[in-house]
Amino acid sequence: MTRFSIALFSFVSFQVFSQGTNELRNQLQQIISSKNATVGVSIKNIEDKDTLSINGNLKMPMMSVFKFHIALAVLHKVDEGEFNLTQEIFVKKKDLKEDTWSPMKEDYPEGNVNLTLDKILRYTVSHSDNNGCDILIKLVGGTKYIQKFINEQGIKDFVIKVNEDQMKTWKNLYINTTTPLATTELLEKFFKGKVLKEETTKYLYQIMVETSRGLTWMKAGLPEGTELAHRTGISGTNDANLRVAMNDIGIVKLPNGKHLIVSVYLKDITEKKEDTEKIVADITKAVWNYFIR
Repeated sequence: MTRFSIALFSFVSFQVFSQGTNELRNQLQQIISSKNATVGVSIKNIEDKDTLSINGNLKMPMMSVFKFHIALAVLHKVDEGEFNLTQEIFVKKKDLKEDTWSPMKEDYPEGNVNLTLDKILRYTVSHSDNNGCDILIKLVGGTKYIQKFINEQGIKDFVIKVNEDQMKTWKNLYINTTTPLATTELLEKFFKGKVLKEETTKYLYQIMVETSRGLTWMKAGLPEGTELAHRTGISGTNDANLRVAMNDIGIVKLPNGKHLIVSVYLKDITEKKEDTEKIVADITKAVWNYFIR
């Protein structure tokens, strides 16, 4: 193939891809345009480097998505030999707060029990346990350490200042933020082994695959049995039926073995919960259909 032929082929390929992403962008805009929510989306095919974003630089409240960031910080200390997944942590009764989502509290209502770091991570990441989350934040040295660690990965659009217990206060729900693009960048670095060692990368990826939350969100937009390593986040609503956020971020394995990052954030929502879940599912389905054709 001549140099001219290569250049022409590259140009044609770019034109086809541009037309395709414009088509996908239009589909996504149709999904979100009439909704009572602000939506931010970032998509990247890791191997082919195809990208698309809508409101990608918009600062969005993370909710429990930040449990992914917290897990990265914890597992970095495992990599450094400071922690061990088999080490036991004494969970006091006072650590298991009331009126919060906590499968751990359901299993150990009286607390005062030794649980391995592995078990607390699984509660936190796979099952979005709020008490487990705050135990991990305290374990690594607080939100300032997590902030510094994530910034050191080259992620600047990220703020963590409050834990789950502090987010029981409405105004605090808006404090921890990131952007769809920053999320996608961090997920890609994580997947490529640039944040953690190989063993801890595989470990975190797997417990994200085992996520039991958000089954009607991103997962509902994918064919049954599709591998999805993801982390969800949702707030409650106030008296005016305003929901601060509903988010789902993840890595999808495509049928050809390649991997797709999808970061979906919604904020200031007045849609019904089931309708909001459908927005996330519909976005995911449109993205899936585009990338498998």
